[in-house]
Amino acid sequence: MNLSGWGRYPRIDAKLSAPRDLATLRANVHKGNAIARGNGRAYGDSAVSTQNTIHMKHFNRMLGFDTQLGQLVAESGVLLADIIDAFLPRGWFPYVTPGTKFVTLGGLIAADVHGKNHHKDGSFAKCVDWIELLTCEGDFKRCSANENTELFEWTVGGMGLTGVIIRAAIRLRPVSSTWIEQRTMVAENISHAIEIFEKFQDTTYSVAWIDCLQHGNAMGRSLVMLGEHAKAENLPSEYHSELLKIRPKRKLRIPLQFPNWVLNNFSVRVFNALYYSVGKRQSAQKLIDWDSYFYPLDTILDWNKIYGRRGFAQYQCVIPIQMADEGLRALLSTISGAGIGSFLAVLKRFGTQESKFSFPMEGYTLALDLPVNTKTLALMEQLDTITLQYGGRFYLAKDSRMSRFTFQSSEPRATAYSQYRSEQGLNELYCSTQSERLGI
Repeated sequence: MNLSGWGRYPRIDAKLSAPRDLATLRANVHKGNAIARGNGRAYGDSAVSTQNTIHMKHFNRMLGFDTQLGQLVAESGVLLADIIDAFLPRGWFPYVTPGTKFVTLGGLIAADVHGKNHHKDGSFAKCVDWIELLTCEGDFKRCSANENTELFEWTVGGMGLTGVIIRAAIRLRPVSSTWIEQRTMVAENISHAIEIFEKFQDTTYSVAWIDCLQHGNAMGRSLVMLGEHAKAENLPSEYHSELLKIRPKRKLRIPLQFPNWVLNNFSVRVFNALYYSVGKRQSAQKLIDWDSYFYPLDTILDWNKIYGRRGFAQYQCVIPIQMADEGLRALLSTISGAGIGSFLAVLKRFGTQESKFSFPMEGYTLALDLPVNTKTLALMEQLDTITLQYGGRFYLAKDSRMSRFTFQSSEPRATAYSQYRSEQGLNELYCSTQSERLGI
């Protein structure tokens, strides 16, 4: 079967199975070279094994919920969208969420995803109470911050290479409404955007859209969107009868893949100018529904088709806080100089984080979606060099094309991870095309 991640690049001939019970899952894993696959929302090849890709779609049950702790126990194939549908009407929301709700619980843990609140609440690991994994011996082992700690620490952010996650316990956060109080602030350039992020670190959620085709004093001009869960007492009276109602939203579907020429420098430049202009006129505080704030692209089904047959690559790096302004300027200068824009350029502030292998470090993370072609692949290699120069690193859940040299140069923790996998016999059972490419 031909498999890919959400970016549809690279496309790989792979063997795929979808076990329905634990006995079959155990047997499939022990064929070796296995990797678990959720809903295929990692952008590249981290959930693909040419010899043994295991789809976890049948392990999709929610098993229990503790209303005192806000703790949900669920199997790894459960979608975040289903968790929200079940618990938001009861007053609970994910503690940490990425930019799409169409991801599985196992994928959230394996990538140790981050959201718009990392500067305040950390990554997904902070809300994981325990994980149950299929071990090399064919048993099921529970791990947590207090039990089998080393296994737990390598599993969150370990990209599925420590074993198949069977089930987990996570904590949700209490909310009193489905609404977000959003404040949009206009940043004239990247330094101004950083200034806004730093000033509003007490705000729970913050994210910026960047026009990455600007030069000079306007380079990195942005719309910074701050957000808080709206409290019932702060909402107008007409909202009070349906505080936790999930309102169905009409979804659009991209019916076919666009021609490769549609996304070009001109079209992206026009989009960026319009988006910035509209955002600038609407810069104010307003109520926005949870879905529009956290998951704006989820209303466009199959949006990855707009990048055409070749697909796209997402480039995401983080620059440490001390070098953030200078490093981001170097990245944006190179992007605008190449005349290759991304209409999905996003900036977030990361807080402090100590971890075995997770992506975040204190600093600023820039994410770009770029159509795959010779020119953009060359640009991303230039961006790799700049990121390394400023002491940054790369997000494996988004990677689809990084070289082994770049990865090893950016990630001194990789040696310890590879050693741990070897000592535990994990490298004989678990691998992905990404782990082979990067030498993990």
